[in-house]
Amino acid sequence: MVGDEMIRGISGGQKKRVTTGEMLVGPARALFMDEISTGLDSSTTFQIVNSLRQSIHILNGTALISLLQPAPETYQLFDDVILLSDGQIVYQGPRENVLDFFKYMGFKCPKRKGVADFLQEVTSKKDQEQYWTRIDEPYSFISVKEFAEAFQSFHIGQKLGDDLAIPFDKSKSHPDALSKDKYGVPKKELLKACLSRELLLMKRNLFVYVFKMFQLIFIGFITVTIFLRIEMHRDTITDGGIFMGALFFILVTVMFNGFAELTLTILKLP
Repeated sequence: MVGDEMIRGISGGQKKRVTTGEMLVGPARALFMDEISTGLDSSTTFQIVNSLRQSIHILNGTALISLLQPAPETYQLFDDVILLSDGQIVYQGPRENVLDFFKYMGFKCPKRKGVADFLQEVTSKKDQEQYWTRIDEPYSFISVKEFAEAFQSFHIGQKLGDDLAIPFDKSKSHPDALSKDKYGVPKKELLKACLSRELLLMKRNLFVYVFKMFQLIFIGFITVTIFLRIEMHRDTITDGGIFMGALFFILVTVMFNGFAELTLTILKLP
């Protein structure tokens, strides 16, 4: 059981695994995941990314994952790296060539420095100078814009530009890539799926619904007995007030009984 505010369930790391598993189940072959390591230790992050990597390689899919300061062993799991800074792409290509690009720019990652930390600091004005390796040339700060422009002349950037310049062949597009209808399935199937989901959720809270049903039947029986021997006249304004009072009592009863289901209704929301 995942758990909620009232029921103790699994831990935060296990919830991350459940969420990742939910994303992997289904026909989707492109996954976009933002900061999945938030609140997790490096070991759990490594296990999740490693599982994603194996799934992507086996199913021939694509996963775009953004991480902030990943551990070295987690960084080594990625095939390609996209380095973003100030809204610009500084590098995009194979992980093995990212250090070659910055060496081409005059910067070198120390041996005991994590590559992910190096990539984060090398574009920073505060930390960039310590990685400068061209002793025969005076150091001057290289901005993100200059990095982005230099990447276009780097062989990885040139290859990327050539690939993007080739128009996409629409005949290779999968027929299900673009939805041609308003809904992917017929309305009857949607209704059937919603009813099945509602019944499943009701079964999970069966005691609450059974208790509420008997409670409403009991209150309704008591309310009916009040009017068994009473003939309600409709001749005067007073009779109308009594009739409206009875309707108001029924409405208030139904309304207050519905308050108990608000929490269950909110928990059902996807």
